Amino acid sequence: MSPDSLNSLLSLCIGFALAGALASGYQAFLQRPAGFGLLHEGVAPTTFAAVPFLVFAAPFIIMRNTLRRARLERRRFEFVMMATVLSGFWSLMSGTFVVMTLRAAGLLA
Repeated sequence: MSPDSLNSLLSLCIGFALAGALASGYQAFLQRPAGFGLLHEGVAPTTFAAVPFLVFAAPFIIMRNTLRRARLERRRFEFVMMATVLSGFWSLMSGTFVVMTLRAAGLLA
């Protein structure tokens, strides 16, 4: 495996792990699952604080909602695959940001 492929795989895994940790921590702390409804609470400081949280937690939320609805509504395979690709790409981008931040801080070689 080439170093670039390994770096991309590391970023993808870190992105999904971070998304799952954020969404699970939110649910453990507030006793309700995280969702995109956090943005519909009007103009308030909590809405603005939800934006960075949702940027990193979105891959987990997208996959959770997609898999839950796929079972309940018998969604087509193409829709589930498209949501999976979107979630994976989003996770790759957020994981790349985290890896770059860790490298800039000198915590990752």
